[in-house]
This record gives sequence, structure tokens and C-alpha cells, in this order.
Amino acid sequence: MTRRNAGHMIDTRKSSFLSGFSRILLFFTLLMVTLPIGLYFASKSYFEGSLCGPDFTSFFMSNTDSYFYAAIVAVLAVHVVLALFVYVAWNEGSPPKSKGKHD
Repeated sequence: MTRRNAGHMIDTRKSSFLSGFSRILLFFTLLMVTLPIGLYFASKSYFEGSLCGPDFTSFFMSNTDSYFYAAIVAVLAVHVVLALFVYVAWNEGSPPKSKGKHD
């Protein structure tokens, strides 16, 4: 499907694909930046015990231990976001599967 715009032919399927791809890429870029950083600081506070209050005693760790485990949580978050991006990118171009018998 094409349309005219100021003397140029524009393929609307291609432009809608690019705008959809741009939104997906922007979403995963923001997710890649904010999720690991947010989880790092939240889990660091949680492991130090400062997030749960003074009565919470099961995760009181030293600073170096809390940095280490918070970094592990952040790295796992990066891997989850990358796996989700690959899954979405892999399935975006494929036609929908129809259920039923094919002859």
C-alpha cells in the first residue's frame, strides 16, 4: 500500500514497521538502563538491611558483600532484558500461527 506525500511515494507498511520497531527499541533501551541500576541500588539496600528496618536481621551483610550480591542481581536483570528483546525481535517478523488442519 502506498500513498503520496509531497511528491514522494511512501510505503505505509514499511513506515509502520519502522515506527513499531523504534518504539520497541526505545522501550528496551530504557528498560536496559533503568532496571539494572534500580535493582542494583534496591537490592544493595535490601542486603544491607537498611530497606527493611532495624528489626530485620536475616540479610545484614557488610558493604563488600552487599555490593557483590547487588551486582549479581543487576547482571541477571541485564540478561533477562536481553533475552526478552531477542524473543520479541525473533517473533516480530513471523506470521501468526493458525490453529487447525492444513492440507
